[in-house]
Amino acid sequence: MTSAPVPGRRERKKAATRQALADAALRMFLERGYDQVTVREIADAADVSTTTLMKHFPTKEALVFDREPEVDEQLVSAVRDRPEGTSVLEALRAHVHVRAISGIRAEAEPLLRLVRETPALSEYWHKMWMGHEHTLSRVIAEETGAPEGDPRCAVLAHFALETAALADRSDDPPRVVDVAFDLLENGWQ
Repeated sequence: MTSAPVPGRRERKKAATRQALADAALRMFLERGYDQVTVREIADAADVSTTTLMKHFPTKEALVFDREPEVDEQLVSAVRDRPEGTSVLEALRAHVHVRAISGIRAEAEPLLRLVRETPALSEYWHKMWMGHEHTLSRVIAEETGAPEGDPRCAVLAHFALETAALADRSDDPPRVVDVAFDLLENGWQ
């Protein structure tokens, strides 16, 4: 069994700087509001230059959303690692329920509120979230044996992701998820 290589000192320092920037930004955004905090203030709080900040985070919005590769992995895993006998649709419904609704809401309500109340962050989040559509469509095709580019896979990926976004804006997220996935599974009746 081979273990993953241990990151070198340079990589560890980069990761620590990135984390310090993300932590400082989130703390300041939650304390003062997104629009009241400048990139310069965040860089100063992490004791780096704005140039260094911009190397790690190309936009101010990106400081809030620093886990995108993780999100891609979770979506792929929800489909690929589903229990035997579980359809792709059932796996996506469960993923949207547990990870996109219950899990995030329980641990990150202040962050969710910040995103919902800040138009720039809300728009950026939605664009990033829907950016996972291609990856999800591809894994659905692989897992179902559909040809690459099959529009059914793209439609399912799109609606599963959009359901999570719609649920996030709802007063009753679990109900929205169930209604949406019931429609996907059974059609309009």
